[in-house]
Amino acid sequence: MKRAPSSVLRSALFSAGSLTALALWGTVSLLLFPFPYRARFAFITAWADFVVWWLRITCSIDHRVTGLENIPDESVVVFAKHQSTWETLFLISLFRPQTWVLKRELLWLPVFGWAVALLRPIAIDRATARMALKQVLRQGKERLREGTNVVVFPEGTRMAAGETRRYGISGTLLAQATGTTITPVAHNAGYFWPRRGLRKKPGTIRFVIGPPIDPAGRDARDVNKEIQTWIEAKVAEISEA
Repeated sequence: MKRAPSSVLRSALFSAGSLTALALWGTVSLLLFPFPYRARFAFITAWADFVVWWLRITCSIDHRVTGLENIPDESVVVFAKHQSTWETLFLISLFRPQTWVLKRELLWLPVFGWAVALLRPIAIDRATARMALKQVLRQGKERLREGTNVVVFPEGTRMAAGETRRYGISGTLLAQATGTTITPVAHNAGYFWPRRGLRKKPGTIRFVIGPPIDPAGRDARDVNKEIQTWIEAKVAEISEA
């Protein structure tokens, strides 16, 4: 009887395929600079759709989404739990078009970073908190006004499954400044695609989109506390199911 490929071999196959696709997609993407933003977005982010599909084929990692009815028609600020690389890719398929608040060092990465730069991210220098906040507010207003969703990972970095840290407040201030609601997102992707290491674990990622939260007229810290409480409680719930 033939033995099924080990998770190590499956993970290696996934990495080889996704990185090869990145090299090809990224190189072609750099030629799209003269094209309109939405055309660039459609082509470049197709790589993310491929990676999610390739992960399912090679590593048997599927997903189940609940709360699709909570995705609004207008552009919003999205607060997402940050455990893995997976959610950064999968979110693209749900909130289109979108941009991200990310550390500017990511744009320095060959091919990948250059392609991401074509999608007009809000790339901040985290060493200067005050300037970073001003940048999020200024550029975030522009993106939302243009109909682009702004995705914020309020923990600021990927956290190991089961861990969290204080949520940053810039996304909440942006929503308040623009009269926009906040859509919270919880998931347990970190249990299947950990933030460190190449090995993936087969299973079904649970992905939950919460009801919108209106921060208008409220203390931003109270809003953040409500969002963090909901996300972390939901993550614990779906991780135990």
